[in-house]
Amino acid sequence: MNTKKSPIVKQARVSRPERRQVEMQFFALDQLLEADHRARMIWAYVESLDLEPFYAKIRVSDSQSGRTAIAPEVLLALWLLATTDGCGSARELARLTQEHIAYRWMCGGVSVNYHTLSDFRVQNGQALEKILIDSVAALVNQELIPLETIAQDGMRVRANAGKSSFRRKPTLEELQKQAQEHLEKLKLESESEGERNEGNARRKAAQQRAAEDRAKRIEEALKQHTELSERRENRVKGSGDETRISTTDPDARNMKMANGGFSPALNVQFATDADTRIIVAMQVTNEGTDGGQLEPMQQEVVENYGKTPGHVLVDSAYATKEGVTAVEKTGCKVVSTVPRTEQLAKHGKNAHERQKGDTDEYANFRERMQDEYYQAMYKQRPSIAEYPNAVCRNRGLQQFNVRGMVKAKAVMLLHVLAYNLTRMMNLQFLAF
Repeated sequence: MNTKKSPIVKQARVSRPERRQVEMQFFALDQLLEADHRARMIWAYVESLDLEPFYAKIRVSDSQSGRTAIAPEVLLALWLLATTDGCGSARELARLTQEHIAYRWMCGGVSVNYHTLSDFRVQNGQALEKILIDSVAALVNQELIPLETIAQDGMRVRANAGKSSFRRKPTLEELQKQAQEHLEKLKLESESEGERNEGNARRKAAQQRAAEDRAKRIEEALKQHTELSERRENRVKGSGDETRISTTDPDARNMKMANGGFSPALNVQFATDADTRIIVAMQVTNEGTDGGQLEPMQQEVVENYGKTPGHVLVDSAYATKEGVTAVEKTGCKVVSTVPRTEQLAKHGKNAHERQKGDTDEYANFRERMQDEYYQAMYKQRPSIAEYPNAVCRNRGLQQFNVRGMVKAKAVMLLHVLAYNLTRMMNLQFLAF
């Protein structure tokens, strides 16, 4: 490398950086963040919420000893901001709190680590769900969300499990035996060594926790294997023996993905209000099809908000006889394409006429869907139901980095809250 500078370079008067100069600067974090930055809006929104369920878990107080806890609003606001930025990693979020001004502003000098962030996210699913229900219910009561028409859709999200982790029952039983033997071996070693070395004791304790966790997962895998194989055996004789369950994430199931292949995944269901595009309900299941998801979602919406939607827009996968019959009995009209229309036409039958085995509700559904009014209504479904899916995908929701449906649901609730917050801001439902 040529380090010599030409006369032109030496004579030019320019301002060069000086990074070793010691300076005394006075500023507040609040001065470094733009006045209209979304971090401020997220913080104002979080401060308006009822966070008592989060505070109820904090045991330290002015009259009790213990390490001071981090305010729940800080952790919740950090996760909402991270989710809108497409960050789903607790380690990455912890790094941002040190390097990014918006996240530093959100912390306000409070130090957080990735372990605390990770625990907060997966251990507060019920509290996050309460925030979703309460926030939507408040808008329903103000008649800002009419809840007259909703649209339901599902998307497969890649699970944390790998394809190679799926095992049949004989292998699961052998792995369970090995896990128990390994756990007993660690306990014996821990008892024999005692506490001669503090660092070694911590290492042994960590190994024992990992062994216990693996043993529990394999036990759960065996339990779910029994249930799933029985269900498959009832449908197709002999199919139960081919059942495989993941040893790392027993809740995961091999599902057909959007790319046409099969991968371990979970099925995420959204119910979205047609007028506002706000998500009013969310569920996470490990069912590979959407066929049985219509009625549970409808029940959840009615129970949470005390109001039965007039219409629900779904694709034909949801329009099973059982699902349509149950929903129509509540007074809600199902709007969807009629399943097996082409097959019936090949046999000279009209799919909109009553067929053998139809209930009265399903026959009414068939007849209704030949009306141009309802056909036009159904065409609105993609722009309503698939919009939240696209937003979540764009925010990095490609694969869960947690295991189990309980933790996956907590992650999805953060996505839903972040999505709804953005929608409420765009619709000017919030005034800060």
